Amino acid sequence: MHPAHDPIFVALLVGSYERFAGRPLVADRQIEPDWLYHEAPFALLAHDTAADPRFVYANQAAQCVFGYDWSEFVGMPSRLSAELPERAKRQRLLDAVTRDGVVKDYAGVRIAKDGSRFRIAEGVVWQLVDAAGVLRGQAAAFPLPG
Repeated sequence: MHPAHDPIFVALLVGSYERFAGRPLVADRQIEPDWLYHEAPFALLAHDTAADPRFVYANQAAQCVFGYDWSEFVGMPSRLSAELPERAKRQRLLDAVTRDGVVKDYAGVRIAKDGSRFRIAEGVVWQLVDAAGVLRGQAAAFPLPG
C-alpha cells in the first residue's frame, strides 16, 4: 500500500500529534488518509529516524509548496528542505523536538526545488511514536504560506 494512503501510518501521524500537541490535528473531523494526503489545507511532512533522516511522507500541499512530487520527496534527506545557512537552526529545532516531544509555533525559512525561499510560520513539529513506544520519526505541519 502506498504510504500516503496507509491508515496505520496516518494513525501514527494523527495519534502522535494529539499525544504531544495536546489537541487534535484537525478539530471536528474524522481524518481519512485520502483527505489528509489530497485535501488537507496545510502542509504535512514526516521523516524517519536515520542518522541523516529522509522524508517518508509529504502530502500534496507540502509537495506544492516545496515543488517536489511524491517520488522526488520521499527518500530525500530532510535537511535539504533548508538552505545551508538555515540547517543549524533546523537541527536545533529537531533536537528540541527530540527532547520535548513537540515544538509549537515554529517559524523558519525553507527552500523549494526551484531555489525559491518561503517562510513557514505557526508550524508544529512532533515526535512520531507508535503504540509500543517506538520512535518512528518526526513530523511537521504548517499552514500554507500566503
